[in-house]
Amino acid sequence: MSHPYPDLFRGERLRFAAAQPDDAAELSRFTENYEYLRNVDTEFAVPQAAAFFEQAENGKNTIEFMLRTLEDDRLIGFAALHGIEWNNRSSRLAVGIGDPEDRGRGYGKDAVAMLLRYAFLELNLERISLEVIAYNLAAIRVYEKAGFVEEGRLREAVMRGGRRYDLIAMGLLVREWAALHGDAFGGGV
Repeated sequence: MSHPYPDLFRGERLRFAAAQPDDAAELSRFTENYEYLRNVDTEFAVPQAAAFFEQAENGKNTIEFMLRTLEDDRLIGFAALHGIEWNNRSSRLAVGIGDPEDRGRGYGKDAVAMLLRYAFLELNLERISLEVIAYNLAAIRVYEKAGFVEEGRLREAVMRGGRRYDLIAMGLLVREWAALHGDAFGGGV
């Protein structure tokens, strides 16, 4: 019997999963890749010990999923909604794909699509925002295809390798997202 609602934990190539005991070590390994760190955060790049990830917990203002492939159940990264403001029905989105070999294969697109479906259909949020460093062109393309629009720039806000880069603020409203998807979700937004 098919259900009248989508499986919000499954995408085309990925699924959301809870953290497993070995995941902290794998996430720690991802942070040993400088390119990963320089794209996923604006903080200074430094590898993180597994204990850092073991202590991270979902709280009332953060929801984080591990990203596992449907094909072979391999951990490839994380997807999170953080800084959730329940009164404003808004949150910030973050996605990280750890291994360089897994980037450019559609996993980021799938993760963003899944997280937006979850945010809008399960959590009933109305606005999702994010910040992305201007040199992360692949991520910007994924966000734009998902419906995000540039809302502003913090000029030269990020220093990497002795150069300054803009930090781009992007946002997506539930009505904009729904317009892109038509009746694909039964008018549930």
